[in-house]
Amino acid sequence: MTGQRIIESDPAVRVSTGSENHSQGRVVLEAARDADASVATAAVGSTGHVGLEPLVTATLDGETAFFSECSPGRARSVTEALDGGTLPSEDAVAVVEHEPGAATLPVPDEGPLAVGERGVLGSCGWAVPGSIEDYRAGAGSLPTDLELADALSRLRESGLRGRGRGDASADAPVADEWTTASEAAGDPVVVVNANEADDRAAGDDLLLEGAPLSVLDPALTAAEALGASDVVAYLSEDADLARERVRAAADALVEARDPEASLRVVVGPDEYKAGEPTMALEAIEGNHRLEARRRPPGPSEYGLNGRPTLVHTPRTLAQVGRVLAGVDPGGVPADPGTRLFTVAGDVAAPATVELSTGATLSDALPAVEPEGSRKAACVGGVFGGVTRSLDVPASAPGLESARLGTNGAVELVGESTCMVALAGERAKFAREENCGRCGPCREGSKQLVDLLRDVYDGEFADGMLRELGRTMRETSLCGFGSDAARPVTTTIDVFETEFHAHADGRCPSGTCTKL
Repeated sequence: MTGQRIIESDPAVRVSTGSENHSQGRVVLEAARDADASVATAAVGSTGHVGLEPLVTATLDGETAFFSECSPGRARSVTEALDGGTLPSEDAVAVVEHEPGAATLPVPDEGPLAVGERGVLGSCGWAVPGSIEDYRAGAGSLPTDLELADALSRLRESGLRGRGRGDASADAPVADEWTTASEAAGDPVVVVNANEADDRAAGDDLLLEGAPLSVLDPALTAAEALGASDVVAYLSEDADLARERVRAAADALVEARDPEASLRVVVGPDEYKAGEPTMALEAIEGNHRLEARRRPPGPSEYGLNGRPTLVHTPRTLAQVGRVLAGVDPGGVPADPGTRLFTVAGDVAAPATVELSTGATLSDALPAVEPEGSRKAACVGGVFGGVTRSLDVPASAPGLESARLGTNGAVELVGESTCMVALAGERAKFAREENCGRCGPCREGSKQLVDLLRDVYDGEFADGMLRELGRTMRETSLCGFGSDAARPVTTTIDVFETEFHAHADGRCPSGTCTKL
């Protein structure tokens, strides 16, 4: 038995994968359906834990059994057992009791799935991604007649801040951006900026693959509150599964809501710089050469084709949806809600978890299996900050105070990694990938590479490196340039002895080659 919804179906089999294991998931799902049983079956999004996939969950009479890395044969036998009225538990990694018809993923008491919270991730791995019925069961419907003043009041009272480097209000109050857009002249537009090319931060893709309606519905609500005539979902050209599911969800949402605003999907290049908010607008407009725009004015005043534009990431919109629906965001007052963090690097398999902003980054570590001992972590993505300790608040103020990035990535670095080489790799990435629009970033990234190369020739100009980093941070046109030197300067702060060792002609890790 198949269908366009799975919540409240009993018995039921769900096959949970993301894009990395999607082809395997299809084979497993077909095996479950080959059992020719009267059991509801569905493909659902990833839970965020790549190492568990394909993850099969079997539900019967208020109990769900979890089978990780499930084979097609096992999926078939599980389905047959359910059809016979039995919930199999042998070799299940967990069995969870819950209310019949549970609208969000039942969480085991222990193991990787028990790590963090499941607020915006509640439907991921449980609901059919494009099912309006499943979405409404899990999140309820946002008000379709929400007045702008009411929306602004809810957002301002919540204190919600933007999430992700692609958000025009990244780490700043969302209500301010909405207010500016509402007061600017012209026809507003809402852009869902989902072009996140840094795979260290997988939160946006996770939401779009597993719970796209929790992103698109708030975007449409924002458009209607602002009187915007259209919503644009902007994705990477390589995000095949996310694009497929966003388009299906958009069609279902338009049919269900019959909005005045249009909802279209646009793809852009799979390049890191293409996720910067103003370069995202350049890509949507069809410009082949992507360059950051000068600000002010920001996108909320002069954005897509000169129109007032809200640019939010999926991570932000999922939080907006909960606030507009009247859910208490929780977290800390300075940064309410939760944040998604992908723990990757020297681990057996990456995992994306949801942490309250009142938690610490170390709370995410039980979600992964480290490979060897940890030397450091780079927090915030390719241009994140380096730290030895993860006892850092998972809030924007906490991360910024520790000079770490807020883009939702915790990259674990093992003992065999040369930290000077790591800094050099990030500097070379900045030199090669910047848009070239402003001098501080274009020339500064070249100088970063040159100064790091000098270390191998015996000269460690730490003062010059720190001053260059400060100049790039304070004078670059966009977030690319202001963040680009952070891996270098924070690595110097934490591992200065390794730089001196290289200047003396030796690499403490024994792995380094000349830049």
